[in-house]
Amino acid sequence: MTRTLIKNGRFLTLQDTVPIIKGYMVIEGDRIVYIGEEEPDASQAYDEIIDGTHRLYMPGLVNTHGHAAMSLLRGYGDDLALQVWLQEKMWPNEAKFTGADVRAGTLLSIAEMLKGGTTCFVDMYDHMDEVARAVEQSGMRAVLTRGVIGLCPPDVQQMKLDEATAFARNWHGQANGRITAMMSPHAPYTCPPDYIERIVQAAHDLNLPLHTHMSESRREVAENEEQYGLRPVAHLEKLGVFSRPCLVAHAVHLTDEEIATLAKYDVRVSHNPGSNLKLASGIARVPELLRAGVLVSLGTDSSASNNNLDMFEEMRLAALLHKGTSGDPTAVPATEALRMGTVTGARSIWLNDIGVLQAGMKADFIAIDIDQPHFLPKTDFSSHVVYSASAKDVTDVYVDGRCLLRGGELTTLDEEKIKYDAQRAFEGLTQG
Repeated sequence: MTRTLIKNGRFLTLQDTVPIIKGYMVIEGDRIVYIGEEEPDASQAYDEIIDGTHRLYMPGLVNTHGHAAMSLLRGYGDDLALQVWLQEKMWPNEAKFTGADVRAGTLLSIAEMLKGGTTCFVDMYDHMDEVARAVEQSGMRAVLTRGVIGLCPPDVQQMKLDEATAFARNWHGQANGRITAMMSPHAPYTCPPDYIERIVQAAHDLNLPLHTHMSESRREVAENEEQYGLRPVAHLEKLGVFSRPCLVAHAVHLTDEEIATLAKYDVRVSHNPGSNLKLASGIARVPELLRAGVLVSLGTDSSASNNNLDMFEEMRLAALLHKGTSGDPTAVPATEALRMGTVTGARSIWLNDIGVLQAGMKADFIAIDIDQPHFLPKTDFSSHVVYSASAKDVTDVYVDGRCLLRGGELTTLDEEKIKYDAQRAFEGLTQG
């Protein structure tokens, strides 16, 4: 078991009592075993000693909603309404995706996320065995789910459900526990009610959480009401979706009553401010969700609707947007946005041993170069991370105590090959 000592660093722990420590952190195997101001026992032997001068260490960022392979369609259909974007640009091209395309797009996203300090992500897509293998190879942590669209004949519905179930059985807990699984009806508007009920039953049978898109656009809410006589929250409640642990993406258009319903069932919300703004879907009622006690995390959505996977940008947007729309500069403080991108994100996907730098926790952490003008003066580093930092400031990334990015260079993946394969896959999809 390897032992690593980081000395002379600043550690943004995300612990409530000691948010910043200047000193030392010791990693043994996949866990943090010490963090504090006092130098640990000098008689201990270390496999590696790292000088953390000019570095800020913090928990890795957790991206709670995305579709990694859609990086292949980045910039292909911009400045369009959600339904137009989906039906005319995304779905026709996604229908052509092969397993090799999904692998190429996923690895491109993983490379981008790792270089930007994201250590864990949620992914809902197709060809999920390829996604899982890419995660396994990279060393990242991920919560994966075969997203199921039910607008198809009954036999195809059953095939998709069987695929989703088999994927969950085969991959949940794999890669030394770095991969976990969920079940995912894509959305109320893409899955008939009886199909959603069958997916809920599968989640019960497998004892897994559910993940779905919900109330992303006004049009979606209106059409749900027109078709089923209920808004999406009541519709999903009726179908039993909230009888399982549940994470919903977007939740932009909610009433007070719906917020109370989500709080009642402990439904977690992945707030995707960048994607929601770009698709003009609206701005989620995050301050009201937080006041109601709903766990709100952050997601980028895909880089076809964002168009990047920079979680620093999502934290900044979350902090700024709700100030601007509410007129309250305290609506989402920097510390809250930071927690949404780290520890709250981890809790939102039922991972309780990441998100905080603390003895006993998994060694999922990142280092930021703070020897730069935009990190000075050395006042409030929580504020600096949210309002000043970007993905480009990340120098090192560790997951399970293993270094996946060192000095800005990927250690487990061939970045040049990933970029080449992604461009070739895009050209094959759009020019073939």
